[in-house]
Amino acid sequence: MLISRYSAPDFNPYGDTAPGEPNADWKAPRARGPLAASVSLPGSKSLTNRELVLAALADGPSRLRAPLHSRDTTLMADALRSLGVTIEEVPPTRGPAAGRFGADWRVTPAPELTGSTTIDCGLAGTVMRFLPPVAALALGPTVFDGDEGARRRPMATTITSLRALGVDINSDGRQNLPFTVYGTGSVPGVDSGGELTIDASASSQFVSGLLLAASRFENGLTLRHRGERLPSLPHIEMTIAALAARGVTVASPEPGVWVVEPGTIAALDVAIEPDLSNAAPFLAAALVAGGSVTFAGWPAHTTQVGAHLTELLPLFGATVELVDDRLTVTAGPSIRGIELDLSAGGELAPAIVAIAALAETPSTITGIGHIRHHETDRLAALATEINRLGGQVTELDDGLRIEPRPLTGGVWQTYDDHRMAHAGAIIGLAVDGVVVENIATTAKTLPEFADLWEALVLGSSGERSTLSVELPS
Repeated sequence: MLISRYSAPDFNPYGDTAPGEPNADWKAPRARGPLAASVSLPGSKSLTNRELVLAALADGPSRLRAPLHSRDTTLMADALRSLGVTIEEVPPTRGPAAGRFGADWRVTPAPELTGSTTIDCGLAGTVMRFLPPVAALALGPTVFDGDEGARRRPMATTITSLRALGVDINSDGRQNLPFTVYGTGSVPGVDSGGELTIDASASSQFVSGLLLAASRFENGLTLRHRGERLPSLPHIEMTIAALAARGVTVASPEPGVWVVEPGTIAALDVAIEPDLSNAAPFLAAALVAGGSVTFAGWPAHTTQVGAHLTELLPLFGATVELVDDRLTVTAGPSIRGIELDLSAGGELAPAIVAIAALAETPSTITGIGHIRHHETDRLAALATEINRLGGQVTELDDGLRIEPRPLTGGVWQTYDDHRMAHAGAIIGLAVDGVVVENIATTAKTLPEFADLWEALVLGSSGERSTLSVELPS
């Protein structure tokens, strides 16, 4: 059956405020029995924002089918519009998903990018790290700023790398937002035969931001990473695959080195895959509440980090089965602790840590030191909030050690971080009285999260329910 929103009239999951209101407290619903649900979700934020940038730099109009409509993608689209790119909402392409996730976007590049504008990055790392190289290709100054939390996110690599490429940037001595890029319409790049060396240990987005625009630089780009580690390699692979689909070859003669020759970026109509990272809390729900959850629309081949869920969830004792495009996660008899290096999938850490907090045996999750520099210090935030509910989590240099402890209800702070909100919802499935502060922060990548989560929990009673998003086209 199709579960309607607010299917239990005597239950108000938002307390006294609606989920769209800032700082709305949300009473996370407790699962009262095993789940039996199917869920389909809108497009990937990571793919949508990469394709928006490439379409803006392409040699003709492109169409993005079933893109994500969320705060991060709206910030990206508005930023590109301010540089002169035309982005129009058009009726969705015919097909089984037509109309379910909102309008398509038709992107028409500007004959010449124009600065003399201010770009609001919000808390979107993709906006603050992907668009400065694009702004360098525009004529005139472009100011980059964002939310208060964005000003704490590391940006030194973007600033220093563009300066090394001959771009004039005024940051008043800061290594983060705000700063101004003085675009001249072109990027000289490193002298012929040279290479740009950066430290992308804090985020793979520094690499992706340069690669996305590199073919438009006068000399292309040879980029080398030199640092302790390179996190989230799948996100770089996603960037390279998106470029390849548009005719831009990124050679990698050795690990940590990428070569892009100067050239054009081809226009392309592209379908955006569902967001597999946003699938993480919904699939995790099966382990915590029992029963099963099926994700409809799982891609056969993907570069998304969320694809690792098929390998990660069985470590906790779940069974994962993929039939055609339907991925089903079924709970095991219990949740067991894990020892895991999650360096390739750091954005999944909040959901993974939430599951581990409810396991029967200890867990150690490492390789995620870089998530201290996401929307918030996610390691400190996860440890603080789980411990606040009675847990025992110890911060490590690059991860967390989680000891099983009975948890109790209380307020779960989100720190304006959508993934922290997801983690609180997961724990609330098994613990009475968990109240997630500022559930509206989930609008960053999934504005419908609270509605879908309510339907998942309250709509399941042994009969399989179907959860999806219906948006105006």
